[in-house]
Amino acid sequence: MALHPYKILIVAPSWVGDMVMAQPLFMRLHQLHPGLLLDVLAPAWTLPLLARMPEVHEAIANPFGHGEFKLSARYQLGKTLHQKQYDQAIVLPNSLKSALVPFFAGIPRRTGYLGEMRWGLLNDARKLDKDELPLMVERFVALAERPGSPLPAPIPQPKLAIDEQQRLATLARLGLKPEPRIAALCVGAEYGPAKRWPAAHFAELGKLLRQEGYQVWLVGSAKDAEAGAEAAHLSAGACLDLCGKTSLNEAVDLLASASVIVSNDSGLMHVAAALGKPLVALYGSSSPGFTPPLSHKARILSLNLSCSPCFKRECPLGHLDCLMKLTPQRVLEQISTTINEENHGSG
Repeated sequence: MALHPYKILIVAPSWVGDMVMAQPLFMRLHQLHPGLLLDVLAPAWTLPLLARMPEVHEAIANPFGHGEFKLSARYQLGKTLHQKQYDQAIVLPNSLKSALVPFFAGIPRRTGYLGEMRWGLLNDARKLDKDELPLMVERFVALAERPGSPLPAPIPQPKLAIDEQQRLATLARLGLKPEPRIAALCVGAEYGPAKRWPAAHFAELGKLLRQEGYQVWLVGSAKDAEAGAEAAHLSAGACLDLCGKTSLNEAVDLLASASVIVSNDSGLMHVAAALGKPLVALYGSSSPGFTPPLSHKARILSLNLSCSPCFKRECPLGHLDCLMKLTPQRVLEQISTTINEENHGSG
């Protein structure tokens, strides 16, 4: 008679980038538990990413919006999940409410960082040493290990799966062709304007890339539509604006079709990294010291000014020099270097 497979429920983060950075944890858990059944409770908008992670057995839509407590509904969800008989839950968000569902589900081992006074809700509660684990991906992967155990070296990198038929169908729906030289420019960053390279710079870069024979796509969500429209207008036809015209699933297919990607520090930056694409990541108010793109093919551009990183949503000094002074020509030079490394197998 077959033994009951080890079953883990992950309570996942809400941000697209954080979800990508959770995949190395999923990979590590499979290394530690052969035959593992790994389910993930996650916001509905991140489910397309989980569908591209072969480590995930089932993705379960988390029905609670940001900030919603809804104790009774969480209790009911927990009782429903109790039937799945999980052996362990790993809670990635640090909020109290995120630990409630595994508690209500009666999952025997409930792992996570202490966060918001979660004694009791978690019975495998860890104290986070931020100096010892400076990267988010390290903090996630550490939850797979026994307390005090060293991290695996190297930590596996995220890798999203691509269905070629689906990718080509996405291009066809949008009237696009799989050209040999495509540059995808990810113009958005949901956190705030201080993380967004100016639309005029994206437009100028688009012109320069078009002169070098690239098709140039502006990629982003509906929230990036204004920035995409502005960049497309300023580019005088050099850039095709696709912002807000795709689902997240389709945006992944677009990035998978690109030969090089330029992105702000955003969720799509992490998606690009997980697709193994040559990537130039632009940092202004934020720092790659916590959530860098997890790919050997990613190159980071930052001016490292004395006022950055400030981690503010808007520039507190009113000039945004950390991104304004990062010129399109400098980004183009980094693209050329990155492509050259790709063609010669470096990195």
